[in-house]
Amino acid sequence: MTALDSLGHPLSGASPRAAALYDAALAQLQCYRGDPVATATEAVQDSPGFVMGHALLAWLYLTASETAPLALARESLQTARALPATPREQAHLQAAGDWLDGSWHQASRRLEDLNIAHPRDALALQMGHLLDFFNGNSRLLRDRISRAMPAWSEAMPGYHAVLGMHAFGFEEAGQYDKAEAAGRRAVELNRHDGWAWHAVAHVMEMQDRVDEGIAWLGQDPAAWSEESFFAVHNWWHLALYHLERDEIERVLELFDGPIFGHGPASALELVDASAMLWRLQLRGVDVGDRWARVAAAWAPQAGAGWYAFNDVHAALAFVCAGRDDLLEQVREGQRRAMAGKGDNVMFTAEVGNPLLESLVVLARGEHRAAARGLRDVRRIAHHFGGSHAQRDLIDLSLIEASLGSGDRALAEAIVAERAAMKPGRASTAGFLKRVWNQAA
Repeated sequence: MTALDSLGHPLSGASPRAAALYDAALAQLQCYRGDPVATATEAVQDSPGFVMGHALLAWLYLTASETAPLALARESLQTARALPATPREQAHLQAAGDWLDGSWHQASRRLEDLNIAHPRDALALQMGHLLDFFNGNSRLLRDRISRAMPAWSEAMPGYHAVLGMHAFGFEEAGQYDKAEAAGRRAVELNRHDGWAWHAVAHVMEMQDRVDEGIAWLGQDPAAWSEESFFAVHNWWHLALYHLERDEIERVLELFDGPIFGHGPASALELVDASAMLWRLQLRGVDVGDRWARVAAAWAPQAGAGWYAFNDVHAALAFVCAGRDDLLEQVREGQRRAMAGKGDNVMFTAEVGNPLLESLVVLARGEHRAAARGLRDVRRIAHHFGGSHAQRDLIDLSLIEASLGSGDRALAEAIVAERAAMKPGRASTAGFLKRVWNQAA
């Protein structure tokens, strides 16, 4: 008799024990907590012919968004492709294979079709949601989940995760009330859902609710941080709030502690480290030797050229640490990417490379050139992924570039945009003061 997952989908080649392990690994992934790779590995050790066990491993390796795990993803897919599989399972393998081959948009589309046919396939929903994030598709971040919602109920395992994804989709689409309601309900259903905590944190970031954001994440940090492989990003959000209260010592304390103190090596965590140091540098904060340490952590990935969003943040660390050798490796990786095939060609050529070069010249004090480049790229920056909060780095950099180049009119215009959305922020007040000083 074919084993089923907790939502009734057949699992080819799985024993009852392997099916239970699969459900446990998926539950870990939905909360970004524990070690789903180890749990999924145990499942395929129990049942070597378990198609979705191998598929889950491939997906987990791919979500790292870096090159080191790709060989493991390929191995898992090769094993799974040799096994008898249902059409739903084959669709998973095809979509994961697309991503492995660099066809991020095609992978997203396959998962979209899969979930139209199987709206309760929770793994497909989550992988599609992550691809929408990596692809910068804010509409599908919301609508992929909206389509599936009628097939779900609170009685179903993993419903909290679907709500949490819906919350983030609503937030990126600017529907903040719906986002907050869904995110809060997801946390009520599962206190350890780090993605749902994160979705509400995004709402408060976008609505300039700094004190509420600190209170939100501060009420139960153990719930979203302990055993969580998503904790760094939520600590980053907390640090952003403190930065907006000009509490620099607290920001540095968070950076040296949970953001970077544990010596992160994954690209997802190093992006947060680079992004926070750059914001501090734009404020004129002396960060000591921190850039050098972040650059050293990025060094093994310098020439990867796999995902342009990562390249930009690695390059920031290298230029600010004075590591021109490693910066050149990033550029060479980007040149290879643009000469190759797959969606990262577009990510890099349209956004990643021009943004990287604009930030490099800004770091070197060439403000006028930086302002030109940043103005060109900011309108299409969503094409290379990230959230609104992460891409705010571009606007902050453009304001700095326009101020540094003496273009008061441009600085005033961009600061006016910011003041309309986030009037109570310390960064907004600081920029306004600098614009007024130029006028004096």
